[in-house]
Amino acid sequence: MIRPILIHPDPRLKKHCAPVDDLSDARRKLAKDMLETMYDAPGIGLAAPQVGVMERLITLDCVKAQGEAPEPMVMFNPEVLSASEETNVYEEGCLSIPEQYAEVTRPKEVRVRWIDMDGNPQERDFDGLWATCVQHEIDHLDGKLFIDYLKPLKRQMITRKMVKLKRERTRA
Repeated sequence: MIRPILIHPDPRLKKHCAPVDDLSDARRKLAKDMLETMYDAPGIGLAAPQVGVMERLITLDCVKAQGEAPEPMVMFNPEVLSASEETNVYEEGCLSIPEQYAEVTRPKEVRVRWIDMDGNPQERDFDGLWATCVQHEIDHLDGKLFIDYLKPLKRQMITRKMVKLKRERTRA
C-alpha cells in the first residue's frame, strides 16, 4: 500500500523517533509499504517519520542503473557505528521536500548496525551514494533534514517554497 508522504514543514519531521522494540507483522507490513511508497515516489530512501510513523525504521535502495537488479534494504533501529574522516559532497533531495536539491557534505564511508526484517542483527560498511543515503535517512529518525545542513537563508527559502506548495496542494 502506498502511503502519503509528509511535506516539510510538518512538526513530525522534526521529532526524535522511538526504537522499535519488536518486529510485529504490522511493522513488517509498514516496511513493505514504505518500500512500495519509496519506489513509487520515486526515491532511493524513506524513513518512517516521513509517512507519519514515529519509529526508527528506514528503507533504501540506491541501485539506479537501468537493467540492474534492485537491492531493497529495510533497517529497524539503524545506527552509525563509525564514519570516515574523508567526506563526500552529494546533491541531496528529499521526498518530504519535493523538487529541492542542495549539496551536503557527509562522511564518505560509514559502518551501520541494524535489525533486518527477520529480526537478525546486521552490520555493513557503506560508501558513496549508499553512505550518503543511509546517513540522510538515519538523520530523519533524529528529526534532522538535509536542509538543516544549509545556511539559514537557503534553508528559509526552501521552507517558504514548501509552505507555498502545501497551500497549493490543499486548494487543488
